[in-house]
Amino acid sequence: MIGGFPRSHTLSFERTATSVQSSQFMRQVILKVAGSASFSGFAHRYGRFLGARRFYAGDTLDEAIGVVRKLNSENICVTLDHLGESVTTAEDAASQANVYVDILHAINEAKVDANVSIKLTQMGLDVGREECLANMLRIVAAAQETDNFIRIDMEDSQHTDATLAMVHELRKTYPRIGTVLQAYLYRSQNDLALLAAAGVTVRIVKGAYLEPSSVAFPLKSDVDQNYLRLVDMALRAGQYVAIATHDENIIQEVEGWVRERRIPLDRFEFQMLYGIRMARQRELAQQGYRVRCYVPYGTDWYAYYTRRLAERPANVFFILRSLVRS
Repeated sequence: MIGGFPRSHTLSFERTATSVQSSQFMRQVILKVAGSASFSGFAHRYGRFLGARRFYAGDTLDEAIGVVRKLNSENICVTLDHLGESVTTAEDAASQANVYVDILHAINEAKVDANVSIKLTQMGLDVGREECLANMLRIVAAAQETDNFIRIDMEDSQHTDATLAMVHELRKTYPRIGTVLQAYLYRSQNDLALLAAAGVTVRIVKGAYLEPSSVAFPLKSDVDQNYLRLVDMALRAGQYVAIATHDENIIQEVEGWVRERRIPLDRFEFQMLYGIRMARQRELAQQGYRVRCYVPYGTDWYAYYTRRLAERPANVFFILRSLVRS
């Protein structure tokens, strides 16, 4: 037994303490630098040359739908995300809600295999709960009209309770709504049990926000172990689960479970981000797994881009190599 998890269903966590600490340090540095006004201004000016365009589908919805069509032709389905996070006015939140209504209708008209992911702060959660709820109900009505699915994204830990409460509230109107749980939060196992009991589908991610050790596992090895526990819990509970990871060890562990436990392939899907491990996404789809690519688009790409760098510091070296080659 390792940390209460059966050895046969764990990763061989043999990374040295030095490498783990180095990765954590790099992640913290990236997020702190990204928060500085000077770097933000530089990145917004030169972002396309810094590799940002690799991670999002374009500035417009038409560009995004084009990417969806291409991915669908490779047997990869999509979740669309219009880039943007916390808004400061009710007017801005209402405008963002209009964008998602348009996305749902565009998906329906284009007859592509895609759904949507939504951040509640983008819908005005920090402006006011009632404003956010009103905006979300308009989006839910569009999802119901177009027979589509909505995924409510999880943001930093200060928004977790409000996000889960909104998910339960919205499902009273329309059941095809799921959410996200982050493996680096201590609370996620308890949250998963409650969501499973309510029949809510979940996407499991590791987590990409800078959180204190009072609420989140500080070590990557602990996050990885908790990630597997959450996926195992969801599968055993009969939930449909989205396994959102680029970690090859985790992917192979899940593939082992599928073979050993004869888990039907329609009980889960692998999810990965646009621009990362695209060849692996195609390979999994060719093997018969359901694969969904998270495709963001829009002009407000900065926060998303810097989280991708912090989540996987190796992306920084990819960008540096690209700059050298150019």
